[in-house]
Amino acid sequence: MIDLNVTLEKIVKIVKDASNLFLDDFTIEEKGTITNIVTTNDINVQHYLISHLKEVLPEAGFLCEEEDYFDHTSYEYVFVIDPIDGTENYSRGIQNCAISVGLTYKRETIIGVVYSRYSGELFTATKGGGAFLNGKPIHVSKRKFNESLLSTAWSAYDKSKTLLINECLMDLIFRVKDFRRFGSAACEISYVAMGRTDMFFEHKLSIWDFTAASLILTEAGGVIRGFDGPLDFSTKSMIMVANNEENLTELSDTVHKYIKTFE
Repeated sequence: MIDLNVTLEKIVKIVKDASNLFLDDFTIEEKGTITNIVTTNDINVQHYLISHLKEVLPEAGFLCEEEDYFDHTSYEYVFVIDPIDGTENYSRGIQNCAISVGLTYKRETIIGVVYSRYSGELFTATKGGGAFLNGKPIHVSKRKFNESLLSTAWSAYDKSKTLLINECLMDLIFRVKDFRRFGSAACEISYVAMGRTDMFFEHKLSIWDFTAASLILTEAGGVIRGFDGPLDFSTKSMIMVANNEENLTELSDTVHKYIKTFE
């Protein structure tokens, strides 16, 4: 087994160096729909991360968002990478976006790094070692359901689900304090981990959206689940996050009241 703290330190340096590629000069392409885009800098950051992380852990595979880079099935260690989580924000100069790098061992996440270059916020976690923001320990809030800020999204990539999700959220808005929509799942889950918000719900996310942040959350004392229970780190998943089990149960019960199947 690798030394988690030493490996984390090396990953953090690579991630921070890669963030220097967050340049103002880029081009944009659609990935199938107008709501799903990629910039040239997403690609540049991903290339940088892969090439340098290979030097840290040559025996690792990679599962990355861009260019269908799915070289991972025969490896015990796998880096799960979203080079810019929140690309739409990034492309418009909105600063809620981050590099997300998770390292898994035999399908269990053991290191998580989420770095927001613009805010300077570096979220990190190792399995069993706690969660940190810029080197200081973090923990979820103790707020009750009716005191909670819930961050969410309206299924931008599959708008056929939007009306169902809207019914669910219209139920929730009268029972929580308020909503926020930040546009980066890695940031939103990390915000719950450090107590900035208290819950998060999104209909469908890919593995690279939540792998790193999910470890940061659980190491900070938070809880997370998919549509049917524990997260499936091999496919897209519904994500429900909360600061404690009681709030997660109430959130999950409300979601299931309106969304009967996940597809």
